[in-house]
Amino acid sequence: MKISYGLQEEESEEEPKLKYERLSNGVTEILQKDAASCMTVHDKFLALGTHYGKVYLLDVQGNITQKFDVSPVKISQISLDESGEHMGVCSEDGKVQVFGLYTGEEFHETFDCPIKIIAVHPHFVRSSCKQFVTGGKKLLLFERSWMSRWKSSVLHEGEGNIRSVKWRDHLIAWANNMGVKIFDITSKQRITNVPRDDISLRPDMYPCSLCWKDNVTLIIGWGTSIKICSVKERHAGEMRDLPSRYVEIVSQFEMEFYISGLAPLCDQLVVLSYVKEVSEKTDKEYCARPRLDIIQPLPETCEEISSDALTVRGFQENECRDYHLECAEGEPLFYIVSPRDVVVAKERDQDDHIDWLLEKKKYEEALMAAEISQRTIKRHKILDIGLAYINHLVEKGEYDMAARKCLRILGKNAALWEYEVYKFKEIRQLKAISPYLPRGDPVLKPLIYEMILHEFLESDYEGFATLIQEWPGSLYNTSVIIQAVRDHLKKDGHNRTLLKTLAELYTYDTNYGSALEIYLTLRHKDVFKLIHKHNLFSSIKDKIVLLMDFDSEKAVDMLLDNEDKISIKKVVEELENRPELQHVYLHKLFKRDHHKGQCYHEKQISLYAEYDRPNLLPFLRDSTHCPLEKALEICQQRNFVEETVYLLSRMGNSRSALKMIMEELHDVDKAIEFAKEQDDAELWEDLILYSIDKPPFITGLLNNIGTHVDPILLIHRIKEGMEIPNLRDSLVKILQDYNLQILLREGCKKILVADSLSLLKKMHRTQMKGVLVDEENICESCLSPILPSDAAKPFSMVVFHCRHMFHKECLPVPSMNSPAQFCNICSAKTRGPGSGILELKK
Repeated sequence: MKISYGLQEEESEEEPKLKYERLSNGVTEILQKDAASCMTVHDKFLALGTHYGKVYLLDVQGNITQKFDVSPVKISQISLDESGEHMGVCSEDGKVQVFGLYTGEEFHETFDCPIKIIAVHPHFVRSSCKQFVTGGKKLLLFERSWMSRWKSSVLHEGEGNIRSVKWRDHLIAWANNMGVKIFDITSKQRITNVPRDDISLRPDMYPCSLCWKDNVTLIIGWGTSIKICSVKERHAGEMRDLPSRYVEIVSQFEMEFYISGLAPLCDQLVVLSYVKEVSEKTDKEYCARPRLDIIQPLPETCEEISSDALTVRGFQENECRDYHLECAEGEPLFYIVSPRDVVVAKERDQDDHIDWLLEKKKYEEALMAAEISQRTIKRHKILDIGLAYINHLVEKGEYDMAARKCLRILGKNAALWEYEVYKFKEIRQLKAISPYLPRGDPVLKPLIYEMILHEFLESDYEGFATLIQEWPGSLYNTSVIIQAVRDHLKKDGHNRTLLKTLAELYTYDTNYGSALEIYLTLRHKDVFKLIHKHNLFSSIKDKIVLLMDFDSEKAVDMLLDNEDKISIKKVVEELENRPELQHVYLHKLFKRDHHKGQCYHEKQISLYAEYDRPNLLPFLRDSTHCPLEKALEICQQRNFVEETVYLLSRMGNSRSALKMIMEELHDVDKAIEFAKEQDDAELWEDLILYSIDKPPFITGLLNNIGTHVDPILLIHRIKEGMEIPNLRDSLVKILQDYNLQILLREGCKKILVADSLSLLKKMHRTQMKGVLVDEENICESCLSPILPSDAAKPFSMVVFHCRHMFHKECLPVPSMNSPAQFCNICSAKTRGPGSGILELKK
């Protein structure tokens, strides 16, 4: 059973660190008839003492496993050793019992005063550690001797009743009316005394709380004060008559309320506090709900980590001494014991964390926590949290966010997707979920997609078009959607968005002809993509003009790339009535291949002249199929001088061409360039004669003809007294050009001489090298081996530089006019590489 908790004034927004449950089952039955007086905790079980002198052993769920009738009066304290096999019990009537839970070992003693505390040695199970202490007016240590007899010794007395004791390893800590003492059982020495701070409080009403954090750290809580003490070894030089150990208080601070119990939690503390508050109506003090705080100790203060007020049964009647805090070793479980209730506090797990987040409506964080800890959570499922999150967002009106979360939460669950879509339909928010619907894995029923498309078609043409573009046509029945679009076009037949969308639907439905017609009507850029993708060239043979009007560049490229599907002849015929488009097509064709459209070159002359004169001259130059007479006629009719000059020169009428340059263009530089290209002496003569009475032309000639014509021929013809612009500069340039020519000739001569000498030396070195002659070589004339089979016989042979070899007698006798011998094979008349270089005789 869970119990409520919370702050007294307002609910905290911070997540609690602990969760609480009542210990029920057998405990509930016990506390209905009796009241709890004390409890101790072992890892395996619990031991509960009552006001009627009973001791119950319980499992961790609160079920009774054993019952002991110890005394007719209140059980003061129960102690267990670390093994959980031995238990010590004391009661208000002075009875003390120490016995084995699983053996017959037992000790009984009755004192003449109430015994408030008992503590058995943590290792009581060992034969060497059969010790325990009891406390009433004095602290007694009981030890079993070697004869199995028990002997007692007084550890402390004279300072009032002993009210609390804790035994850890070899250290015993206890509290009386004056303070807290620590005894070392090994050295038999008392090593410290920590005095009580607030002596005004009755020690029987506000008892001291002791707790060992580890073997050397003792935590003391008394009244509102907490002290953390550390037991340390004393240096040998400091011993003298002092104990070998001493205690240092490492932290001391005050709490807001009275302390009823302490327990360690890692490096933090769990503090059970008794709370008294003043009523606003009556100004009287009353007992409030006890608090369980987690604090972080600091040297002189503490930091509160969490604080919970606990609603335990009968808290209005309880005193500070009625509460106890017990903890289990090795597991963060804390038991809050009161006369009518036992509450278990434990650290919250991931399921509890998710519970708190859901309670605070922090669904995003809850979902993230569940995803991270999906292997460890037990009570929660990611899907359930996600669905709750979606519902929460819908309730808040955050429809787009809710739809977006469907992607993450619903995943590939088609049934859940369809369920959520219908929920969005009920709240008229289908548009919100449409961008996130799955389109592949999984695929929903076609009706779902059609339902959303109809929603958009009724209210948002642009959104409808977007969905048609994004969704594959296989998701829905295209025929149904096509009919719906056509019905809408009856009302708005020129709506470009609907027409374009209808064309896309036709492509999904493989009705490419209808799609092409719409694209061409709309002049849509995707028309070329559609034609290429679905090979619609047969459908566009009568639509070439439309394509060219829309985008001539793309249309021409497409037509030329697919000549095998639409012939050049067909395209030219279709464009017959649109010569400007015909020119664009034929021009691009000519650029790709000068010979493919040769039968149209005559037509192209007129087209270039009419629509693209800048490209006429390059066309005339590059075309080898162009009729020159026709071209000349057209150019002369249109007075195209440059083109006419080119055609005249190409037809061999260079003089007329030059005359046109001089008379029509008046451009001496162009005339000189033309004369240079033709390289005709008569043409230069005509140019000089035409220019002789024109001073600017003479200047141009003087500046440019120095390397082609002797300048003296021009200078002699200049009339005396004629004023020629920049004559001096022109003459200087002629002289400089002449000097440059002389220098170039001299340089070339030097290079030629050096190369000739180098090659001569190389040839000489080559000819001086020896030639290998062996039995494999043959005479090139008689074809017999060049060396005789009998090496003792004399022989004579000739080896030429070309490596051909002859017997001397096989060569013709040289004549008196030409005594040199030549290789008959390589050179019969001219002296060269085949000259005889070596004659061998033996």
